[in-house]
Amino acid sequence: MKKSTQLINWVRHPRYRFFKTSIVILVALIALYLVSQSINVIRMLKDPRSQTFVQWATGDSTDRAILVTVQRETCPGAPFILPTDGFIGLLYKDPRGPYSSRNPHQGIDIFSDTEAGITPVYAAYDGYVTREDGWRSTLIMRVPDDPLQPGRQIWLYYTHMADQQGNDFIEDAFAPGAREMFVEQGTLLGYTGDYNGNSARSVWVHLHFSVVLDDGNGRYTNELEFNNTLDPSPYLGMSLNYEEATAAVGCSSES
Repeated sequence: MKKSTQLINWVRHPRYRFFKTSIVILVALIALYLVSQSINVIRMLKDPRSQTFVQWATGDSTDRAILVTVQRETCPGAPFILPTDGFIGLLYKDPRGPYSSRNPHQGIDIFSDTEAGITPVYAAYDGYVTREDGWRSTLIMRVPDDPLQPGRQIWLYYTHMADQQGNDFIEDAFAPGAREMFVEQGTLLGYTGDYNGNSARSVWVHLHFSVVLDDGNGRYTNELEFNNTLDPSPYLGMSLNYEEATAAVGCSSES
């Protein structure tokens, strides 16, 4: 109690009052943030789906194989194929990992049980591939007619197809600057990697795949903004929305 009184008197002292008050507010905000983050971590650890990450990270080849999804053909009633084989670890609208409930995951992350540059990435649907100048690990595909909402144009976003130094694993046909190159569903686009831009945070070998909205003028919107993306679940015929999925291991009709 005495210490609390001393702190209040210190804050109220006219000299540097604004500075002192700012420090107290800053400390309180940091404490609140740390508490909220701790609560999120505890909640995530209790989520059974998070245990699969532990299994993937620490398990042997048999343990990991159970988590791998291979879907080279479309699921019943769905238009897309899964663009690569692997463990679908982060789901759409996922708050885990580097994401949060305020800034959830915009697509799905499919982790490879191989080193970088080994696991193939295929076109999920027919479309027109573009690789912007400067894109080291990314392709985007224009789908002129959304198969689930005819008349609407959508885009398919594929990234992390390079090693940590930015050496790409993308097929030579899609060199930087390539535009509007038509490919059929199942066409080889490249291979999964672990490139994470200029971030100091390392990532496992994987493909990030998302369905992106058009801006209404024939251009893709910013994929980093969650509201610019669509739930890939109905396109792939899999339960891939974090708020609904218990596991993502195959076609919804088989799960």
